[in-house]
Parts: sequence; C-alpha cells; structure tokens
Amino acid sequence: MNLAEAIINKNVAKHPIKSAIGFKKKEGWKELSWKKFGEMIFKTANALKNAGIEENDKVAIYSDNSSEWMIFDLAAISIGAVTVPIYSTNNAEQAEYIINDSQSKIILVGDQAQYDACLEVLHKEESTLQTIIVSKKAVWIKKEFNSFYLEDFIAKASSKLEFCKKEYEDVATLIYTSGTTGTPKGVMLTHGNFIKAFDAHFEFFKFKNFEEELSLAFLPLSHVFERCWSLLCLYGGARVYFLEDPKNIAKALEEVKPTMMCAVPRFFQKVYAGVLEKANEGSSLKKKIFNWALETGKQTGELRQHENPVPFGLKLKESVAEMLVFNKIKEKMGGRLWFLPCGGASLSPEVTRFFESVGIHVTVGYGLTETTATLTLFPLTNFEHATSGKPLPGVEIRIGENDEIQAKGNGIMKGYYNKPEETQKVFTEDGWFKTGDAGKIDDAGNLIITDRIKDLMKTSNGKYIAPQQIENLLTNNNYISQIVLIAEGRQFVSALIVPNFEFLGDYIKKNNIPFTNWEELVKKEEIIHLYKDKINELQHDLSDYEKVKKFTLMPAEFDINTGEITPTLKVKRNVVLKKYADIIEKMY
Repeated sequence: MNLAEAIINKNVAKHPIKSAIGFKKKEGWKELSWKKFGEMIFKTANALKNAGIEENDKVAIYSDNSSEWMIFDLAAISIGAVTVPIYSTNNAEQAEYIINDSQSKIILVGDQAQYDACLEVLHKEESTLQTIIVSKKAVWIKKEFNSFYLEDFIAKASSKLEFCKKEYEDVATLIYTSGTTGTPKGVMLTHGNFIKAFDAHFEFFKFKNFEEELSLAFLPLSHVFERCWSLLCLYGGARVYFLEDPKNIAKALEEVKPTMMCAVPRFFQKVYAGVLEKANEGSSLKKKIFNWALETGKQTGELRQHENPVPFGLKLKESVAEMLVFNKIKEKMGGRLWFLPCGGASLSPEVTRFFESVGIHVTVGYGLTETTATLTLFPLTNFEHATSGKPLPGVEIRIGENDEIQAKGNGIMKGYYNKPEETQKVFTEDGWFKTGDAGKIDDAGNLIITDRIKDLMKTSNGKYIAPQQIENLLTNNNYISQIVLIAEGRQFVSALIVPNFEFLGDYIKKNNIPFTNWEELVKKEEIIHLYKDKINELQHDLSDYEKVKKFTLMPAEFDINTGEITPTLKVKRNVVLKKYADIIEKMY
C-alpha cells in the first residue's frame, strides 16, 4: 500500500473536521482539518504531476520545518515519486551534492539562501533539477528560471486524486545520512518500511485514545527520527504542530502544550541540569522540599515502572510533591507532556529516572536512518534504565563480531541509492544489517549500547575508553554544553569543552569577573579552576584511566555550518579532532 494513502484516506474518512496539523502564522497558531490537509496534499500532488513528475522521480525538500514540508512530502509519495529531504542547515555545496546524486527534478525551498543555492544548481548543465518551488512569499524569486511560489504552483490543480498503487518493497524516500564520517549516502526506505514500523509501534505500546494526542515537531523533519515520529502520529490520527525555528522551543511548548514530542538527549540534559541548578540556588527549606519530592517521585515511579500498586500513603505524598514541585517543572514544558521518545545518542539513567519521577515517560530508543529509526525502545512499563529497551515486534537483534549490534526486520533499508558495494559492506552474508555500534543484550532481553565501534578509543596503556558514556556524564552538568574526549593512542584522556555560556554568564556576573569576550574569559585562571572543580566532582566514580586529566575550554560552540556537528547535534569527532589538532597537541 502507498504510505500517503495509509495516512490520508483513513483519517479523512474517519474524522474530516478534526484538526490534523498546526503551524505558526505571525503571532498565532493555525490548524488545518484532516479534510483540508488532504485537499492540500492532493492539489500539490496534481501540481507535481502537471509539472511532469512521474512515478519514481525524485522530489527534494530543502527547508526548515513547516506544514508545507509535510504536505509536499506526502504529495510526492501519493503519486509514487520519491521524497529526498535535505537538512535546512546544509550549505549550498552539500545541497548540490544531494540534488545531483539523487537526480532530483523538483525542489521545495524555504528561505532566500536555500533558493539562491538551488538557482545556481538549476543553471548548471549537468544538473537534473528543473523547477524550484518556494514556500514563502517573502523570498525573492526569478520567475523566468522555472521558479514558483507554492501557492501559485498549486493554484489551478485539482483537489481530487487517485493514489499511485505501491508495493511494500517500493522506495518512498531517500534519506541522506548526515554522517559523522565520510560522504553522505542515500538510504532507500520503502513504503513497507514505514507502514510496518508504525504498526509495530502501536502493537508495542497499545496506546489508548491516541487520536487525542498532540505532538510538537521541533527536530528537523529531514532527519529520520522526527520524520518517522511525525508520520507515525499522523498515521494514528493524532495532531502534529510544526515548529520552524527550534530555538523557539521553550515558548512553543508553553503555547502549544503538546502531550507527546520526540527529542534528542541534549534537550533532556538541559532541562535536567536547569532544574537541579535552580533547586541548588534555593533556600535550604526549598532544597529539602525538592529532594523529598524527587525521592517520593522515584518511589512511585519505580512501583509503576514494574506495574506494582502504589500504597495509599505514598499516593498522598505524591499528590503533595506534584503540587509543590512537579507541576512547576511540567508547566515550563507546557504542562501536558507525558510521552517523549528519545534517540540520536545515549542518555544517562539519572536523567531518565528524574523524568520518570516527575511523571514524564522518556522512552529511550535505538536505531539508525538505515533501520527506519527504531529498532529497540523502552515500553511504557517493565523497562530498565541504562538500557535502550527491547526490540519492536518484527525486529530481531543479535550481537556479532567485536560486540557489533546486528539487526533484521521490517525497518531495514532496501540499500544505499546507486551504491551496491557500500550496501554489501553493511550486510552480513546471512542478511543481517551491521549497525557499526557495539552492545550487549541483558538477561531480560534489553539492548545495552556500549559505544560506536569506530569511536572506541584505546590509550597508549592499552585501556579501552567508551567516550559517549563519559561525555554524557559531563554534559549532564549545566556548565558544560558540548564535549569531545581525546584518548586514542594517548597516555591519558583529555577533552575539548564548550561551556554553557548562558550559565557561565550568570556566574561571572555574580562573581564580578571582568572580561571583554568569551575567548579571553575561557583562558582566565578562575574560570579554568571552576571547570576543574566541576569535572573532578562529576567524574568522581570513574576509573582513574577514564578520567579527564587535561582540558581546553573552547570560546564558541561547535557549529552545524562548519561541519563540526550534525543537524541532530552529534559531534563529528573526526572533523573536530582534525580542526583543533594544534590545541589537542598542546595538552600532551
């Protein structure tokens, strides 16, 4: 079955006037009903057909999150075309590579820089790009070069459509891996990959009244995680609101009041560290109340986690903790969030325990672009902190050579587009997908990620270091925003540390430390001593060989635009190590 048909027909027929999607217009949030949402998809699909797009043609999207993004995506899939998302943060060169490699014919862009980059590609003889569609009227376009505003592009198209018939194994999208190493590869995901993965999630969680849920899409839709989650929500009849600028997440949470939302570890770490910091700044009475509430929440959370009844006395305590502490934390996140899938990297158990204590279920999961996002995840109950949960129905996991996690199942990609040799490399002879991650399976069947096989470091003393776990431990503190560990072939562990400049700014105001810029500040002795104390405190329980012995404070955050981090905020270790080689050498 066609993925778009599976989402649209069922929901338009079931509840045509119910809201399907939401988006910000000026200062307010607007919604489209399922009927209107379906009509917009059909008009866009027919406009694409009128522009010469045929089955299996590639249609690219190079834009920030928006309702137009999702409409264009489902419109392309409706007519049997293949959607090719491009990160809005990709530069012109990266976008050009994906357009040319995928042989995309039409592209939707969101802003002026994206339009200008695509116009250059359009002018090149070797390019397959024929037409540029622009979602915003604020962008200045050259109409003589096959450029159209989306509103004009679809204006005369019919709002009736017959879906292109598709088999489960037919390709629905090419998602280019952002790749912490190497050239991006187009991952071919099929209609069946999505539909079977969605069905598996609903079987796994057995949600009640899912159609009443509201999700806020703030991670990039061009990433497999947000795209799959948002499509899953729509598949199940829930509402999805699209946030264009993720920097506005705090305000959007209070305005939209979502019940569900997928997020990356950094989001949870920031909330966790912020709450702890605020509690520590309070009076001794407030600290006592906070710690008592957290302990109460931990007790009730653990009982519910293992489906044990909560005694009446403890329930009373919980309601007091809720009133005095937890409601205030939850209100900052809109007040209604209860279910938060987390992926992209590992998350410390103290963070998941904290959210569970507060009454928000963070369902930690594990997966890749090549596996249609999820392979394993926490169930609603009977999960274990410090693991990545259990396999979805229809997914098999085994541990291969070098402790590598290998997988089979509904979500495994068809292969890399036009790269048969690369495809062959990531599959075993007996057909298992090789994830490139190291892990183990506990007695209860939970997957535990130990690290990226490529990221495991061996010191000159022969000791193995798993950097992600240590980096997570240190970034759970509010004074540290980003960190990269260095240990491979070295006699001890060192680190490049990016301070959380917001918290550091508060600290220097309180302590009257004069400075002219961040570059000067991170070299000041009192700041270096502050971070030494913080790091020593945080890594107290680590083995001596795992501890950071030396570090350098960086004057600016690692940046997406310079290729130092991926759009989901994972550090590209090889890029950072190469770029800052001189600074690293000075620490040794």
